[in-house]
Amino acid sequence: MSYGSLDDDAVASYREAGDILVDAMNEAREMVDPGRTHLEVAEWAEDYIREHDAGIAFPVNLSIDEEASHATPGRDDDTEFGEEMVCLDIGVHVDGYIADAAVTVDHTGNTELAEAAEMALEAAVDEAGPGVEVGTVGAAIEDVIRGYGFTPVLNLSGHGVQRYDAHTGPNVPNRGVDRSVELEPGQVVAIEPFATDGRGKVGEGTSEEIFELQREKSVRDRRARQALEEISEFDDLPFAARWLEGDGAEMALQRLKRQNIVKGYPVLKEADDALVSQAEHTLIVTEDGIEVTTAGIHSFD
Repeated sequence: MSYGSLDDDAVASYREAGDILVDAMNEAREMVDPGRTHLEVAEWAEDYIREHDAGIAFPVNLSIDEEASHATPGRDDDTEFGEEMVCLDIGVHVDGYIADAAVTVDHTGNTELAEAAEMALEAAVDEAGPGVEVGTVGAAIEDVIRGYGFTPVLNLSGHGVQRYDAHTGPNVPNRGVDRSVELEPGQVVAIEPFATDGRGKVGEGTSEEIFELQREKSVRDRRARQALEEISEFDDLPFAARWLEGDGAEMALQRLKRQNIVKGYPVLKEADDALVSQAEHTLIVTEDGIEVTTAGIHSFD
């Protein structure tokens, strides 16, 4: 099988990242249960990744009910899971080569909403391949979700995945579009349908626990310099505020944000406060098809 511009080492690293993610996801999703805390699950999954000599591509996301993305627990968060819909999104990298996948764990009784995202993902993966327009993939997602009586989240999309960069082109829409780019051999793409029983639009909330380095710059404040040294170890990938050590870390982080050295990612929420489900796989586009690097994640119950 030919992988276009990707060499054997890159393909092997993408596969290894996917294997580690699958194992972490299958364990972590069983922990998303009323009585456990968000922090317990996030830290368990992140520790699992580190213990297997891999890197964390972004903080473990645990988005609840109307939240769609960018939700991760804070340092002292003792929030427990309840009767909620939980989108669990995990990213792993091996030498910078990233696997990104998500599942929905439903404790609300809205099984069909979780199923709609899973089935939309299955249809999208079946559609994807070299020469296929991303709008065609989006149409497959939209058809399935609307067929369940729900709405795709229209202003979120899948994305390309490159070395040390989890969000690149091409964007893979969650709806059909008339004109769009074609998938090409050698591309690595994360397809992630979002389904909702609301209007299908997300906006930024007020909570912000995920950040990313924007530029290197000298700072006078000692604690901010210390935080910047820690941040430089994250390979320019997104990080959680709780990863920074020592007293004053939160204040230092906000100082760096005000100086535009780091940027924050506010939690994205459905505009109607409606429920959101998510499913995601990472795949490599080959000369004659695709390879799903995150295959093996248990489907919904």
